[in-house]
Parts: sequence; C-alpha cells; structure tokens
Amino acid sequence: MTVLSVTVPASLDGVRVDRAVALLADLTRSAVDGLVTAERVRVDGRTVGSRSTPLREGQALEVDLPEDVGADRPGPDPSVAVPVVHVDDEVIVVDKPAGLVVHPGAGHRTGTLVNGLLARFPELAALAEGPGADPDRPGIVHRLDRGTSGLLVVARTPEAREGLVAQLAGRRVQRTYRALVFGAVEGEAGVVDAPIGRSATTPTRMAVSRTGRQARTRYQVDGRFSRPVATTLLRVELETGRTHQIRVHLAAIGHPVVGDDVYARGRSLPGAVVERPFLHAAGLAFDHPATGDRVSFTSPLPADLADQLEVLEA
Repeated sequence: MTVLSVTVPASLDGVRVDRAVALLADLTRSAVDGLVTAERVRVDGRTVGSRSTPLREGQALEVDLPEDVGADRPGPDPSVAVPVVHVDDEVIVVDKPAGLVVHPGAGHRTGTLVNGLLARFPELAALAEGPGADPDRPGIVHRLDRGTSGLLVVARTPEAREGLVAQLAGRRVQRTYRALVFGAVEGEAGVVDAPIGRSATTPTRMAVSRTGRQARTRYQVDGRFSRPVATTLLRVELETGRTHQIRVHLAAIGHPVVGDDVYARGRSLPGAVVERPFLHAAGLAFDHPATGDRVSFTSPLPADLADQLEVLEA
C-alpha cells in the first residue's frame, strides 16, 4: 500500500482535509470521501472521521492510497535535504548541492530535488497537472546538471510558473556561474555564440551543431593560475539555457571545465581536490511573478570548490 505522508504547510492551514488530500494526491473529492469512510486518512496519528475537518499547519497528514495512485509520479521524500535560500507564496529559491539530481528521469526515479521539495512543499504536487505541466517536474522551470551546485528558482503556483517560463524565454532571468577552466583564456571577456544540439556520435552528449538550437554564453575572467597547470577562473552568464550549454561552449573554444569527465576529453588537473565539474550557479535574478519587482540572490562557492582554488598558484 502506498502511504502519502506530509507535514501540513502554511498554504494548507485551515483547508478541509478532503480538499487538501484531493489536491496532494490528485484524486476526486468522491475518491477522497471513500478513503475517509474507509478510515484511511489520519491526522497526527488519529483517524479522520469527517471530510470537512480543517487542517492546521504543522500537523502530520497520512493517507493510505490505492496502489495505482501516483505510481508513475514522484512522491515526497523528507530524507532529501533542500537548502532553501528564499520562499514566499509564489516562488522558492534553493541552493542545490552538487550530486543531487533535480527531477526524476531515466536512472533516477527517486532521491531527487523534486522528491525533497514535495516533502517540504506538498502543494507543488498540484503543478504536475494542467497546460505545460510535466508530472516529473512540478514547479521546475529550469535545471542544473547533477554535478553543478547553486541557485535554482521553483514556481509554487501555475501563475508563477507561467511568468518564470516567459521570463526565461525572453532572456530576462539572469543566471551567473563561476567556472574554472583549463588553459589561459585569451582576453578578459568574450561571447560564445554557437548552436547546440545532440551529438551525432554520442546521443547522451551535446555538441556544437549547425542543426542545433541557438545558444549564447558570455564570460569574463575572474582569475588566472599557472600551477599545477594553466587554468582560468571565469564568471559566466547564460543568455540561453541549453542542456550542458556552459560545458559544451567552453570546451568548444578549447577551455573545458575542470573536473568535467564528459567534455574535457581526458584532461585532468594534477592533484585535484574537486571530484566534479568546477561549475557553480552563483547568481540568480528575475522579476518576481507577483510584484514585478526585480529580485536577486547570490551563493558563495561551496567548500569543495573553494578548497580547489586554495591549492592553485598564480
């Protein structure tokens, strides 16, 4: 039996239990009535006797669901830590740790950021439905690669999702990354403007391709190192958001990201401290979907990347 177990969030405080369960489990009211009648809904360990019972923030809600409900959708997993930088009624900004997959997909059906978000913000389950929704990505409007750390904005309402998607499409969301790359980058700033598509030889990789989608990446030099080998610290801004864009573009100009096993073509940093791509989403700015005000967030380099810089020599 599948058990839905959530802590009632502030957004569901005062909401009738039948309405809340219908929202969280994507069930009809009549189906929820049947669960209540069958004593399969509990609040703080006690069986709910009335479908109109109001919920209170912080209560523990448990529902014994039919086996076929939610079988193909991500569920809440409180064991997945979600470092929240900002939260309000419309958006959540998280600082994703490296190694955490953003949403379920092939080979990663559980243990993702989405599973952790659903445990903390169960109302996100409602965003798995409706126009433009993806059942595996409730609230997710952009993503970071598994090995990339840093800032990510998540929509809490359909209106916020629509607004953020429009901003991304209109290039009004500013995303700034820090990357350490191999080699001495020529000049102090530059732009890579080259379309990106699936690799013709390795479908799991991306590549610069004439038949790909337009992609633009801006960068400026933040620091230079000569030992143990020449490397350059860059501040990178995305004008578009293609899969693996920064990694592909920097590799295409001869400066792959340090620690990138996919696009660095066997290049490695002697005595490397970091065991993943040196790529961190350090800055995020967008127009708040409710107020229209410009909001911005920053994230410092995580310890593993900061430690790597400490052992490099100018």
